[in-house]
Amino acid sequence: YMVNGVRSSKKTGSKAVLYQPASLLEMDVYHNDQKTMHRIRECSWSFLYKNVLSDVVKNSIAIFMVELLHKTLKQPEQNNDLFYFCEDALQQLDTAPPAVAANFPLFFSLQLMQFVGIRISDWKQPTAADESVLYLDLHEGMFTTEAPTHPYALQTEDALLTSLLLKIMHPAELDQIKMNQQKRRFLLSKFMEYYALHIPDFGKIRTLDILHEVLG
Repeated sequence: YMVNGVRSSKKTGSKAVLYQPASLLEMDVYHNDQKTMHRIRECSWSFLYKNVLSDVVKNSIAIFMVELLHKTLKQPEQNNDLFYFCEDALQQLDTAPPAVAANFPLFFSLQLMQFVGIRISDWKQPTAADESVLYLDLHEGMFTTEAPTHPYALQTEDALLTSLLLKIMHPAELDQIKMNQQKRRFLLSKFMEYYALHIPDFGKIRTLDILHEVLG
């Protein structure tokens, strides 16, 4: 979209603050299917954040979420369910306490998979026997008790943590899952590996290093 006056020095014309990554906006646009560039007529806040745009940690998480969406959404098609999921996720992030925010990138990465057609099939409630032999096959997107013959897999502890994360239905529950930052980094890198295996031309998430740094 083309935005008029976004860099204007006039106080009334300074619109740049609206167009930050992860901003939730109401827009009136001129859209022409015959053109690749469209014009925004009017724009205003749909939701005014308290923390996401000013808190370094939450802003880094939000920018990561935006980049992940950019990498996975290849066609500009309408998807109301995905929009409402993303809108709610960003609003939940805005008020999330630190223990919830720390696990938020993992939660968002797993939940987004179902909207882009690469959902991981969750594991049933594991038995004590399963807990010693469980794997998550990243190539097949499913849990198994048989070791995959390829290297794209998570083993017992990491597979169990992923299964617990998949069972989280609301971000507020994320503080129930305890893990250190090293484990969060490892799991998130493996989730990005899963995306790369299933999304053509996924490439590298550039914000991942920044996210790791600000989360400690």
